[in-house]
Amino acid sequence: MEKLKYKRVLLKISGEALLGELDYGIDPGVINNISSQIKEVVELGVEVAVVIGGGNFWRGVSASANGMDRTTADYIGMLATIMNALGLQNALEKMGVVTRVQTAISIQEIAEPFIRRRAVRHLEKKRVVIFAGGTGKPYFTTDTAAALRALEIDAEIIFKATKVDGVYNKDPVKFKDAKKFEKLNFLDVLRKDLRVLDSTATSLCMENNLPVVVFDITKHGNIKGAIMGKKIGTMVSKE
Repeated sequence: MEKLKYKRVLLKISGEALLGELDYGIDPGVINNISSQIKEVVELGVEVAVVIGGGNFWRGVSASANGMDRTTADYIGMLATIMNALGLQNALEKMGVVTRVQTAISIQEIAEPFIRRRAVRHLEKKRVVIFAGGTGKPYFTTDTAAALRALEIDAEIIFKATKVDGVYNKDPVKFKDAKKFEKLNFLDVLRKDLRVLDSTATSLCMENNLPVVVFDITKHGNIKGAIMGKKIGTMVSKE
């Protein structure tokens, strides 16, 4: 039996990570890869919660910058996260993983409302819980929603899934000399404006000593490896 370093985790998946090679929407190959990795760790006994973004469908900040009312733009973004949550739920359940979607916006025909005690109970029964709708309020990102939900369910760590294998001092796609950080503390993230998480989420994690690992989710096996405590991606912590 493989030894787990973490027993309850929150996986933050950006909407952009679901794009794959597409310009828009959900790449079936990508969402199936993510789902199979989640299934792998659930079968090991890990309790997994997911917060998912909506950037593959809608970017509220960009829409606001182009003249749309920010509150309206953010609510549209919350609806985009619900679409992604349902897509992930479908992929997981096709693989036999029991899943529940909870939303911060009431949409009871297709998902449960977010109720902390119910979410924890689902996790205890080894159901994957997907949190959608962000925080339910405009002006907060899904990074902040991830930090908030992780603290509410007593997750031990946040795994931030991206298409890059960690945090760099500059864009590794544009700059060949970009330096990868193996470890960072939250104050460095804020001071250097590294944008691992938004500043509100970073402060929440720092104040509550909740570590974050930023890693590449496109490489199969990385979720399991990170949960086993392998050095994957960049660890961000209070120390």
